[in-house]
Amino acid sequence: MEQQTPITGVGGIYAVLAEVSSRPRYAFLVLQLVSEAADGRGQSGPFVARDGKPALLRDWLCTQLLPMSEQNSRRAALRARVTATIQNQLTGNAQADAAQIDQAVEEQVLAVGRANVSRAISDLARAGLVTRHYAGYATNHRNRGGGRHAVYVVNPGVLKLLRRPAPMYGAVASSAAYQGELFAA
Repeated sequence: MEQQTPITGVGGIYAVLAEVSSRPRYAFLVLQLVSEAADGRGQSGPFVARDGKPALLRDWLCTQLLPMSEQNSRRAALRARVTATIQNQLTGNAQADAAQIDQAVEEQVLAVGRANVSRAISDLARAGLVTRHYAGYATNHRNRGGGRHAVYVVNPGVLKLLRRPAPMYGAVASSAAYQGELFAA
């Protein structure tokens, strides 16, 4: 969906997302993170530096958004479901079993997170705010995207709006008293 009128601000970006997405706040947050990871041309991916090591863009986005979805009750319920699913694979060693359960829970959380990010990117693409393509080696099997990784390109006008500093109205006098100097005599 291409916009009929040009977007003039962040509110306009959000208004477009509200029309095409069932989760516009989440999609807007994904857009903001993609624009932070983007180079000057608006292109981000397929890899992003995480702790000095390359990470796939979708995985990086997912880990950045995990704090939004962490709720103790939901995580406990997921842990119980995963434990029931892998019950026959557990060894009886408490430490080894806890590590195996933790790994399975983390894999499930990341899988759901990747799906959520992909859905948000689809909403952003439908709104005309982002385009996507894939980079890497294409392999010949059922998964057409196998061996290729997502690259997202933010619309140049949108990137400019997201990176624009807030306007300053009125000049701040350099001789004005700062908060710590209010009562200085």
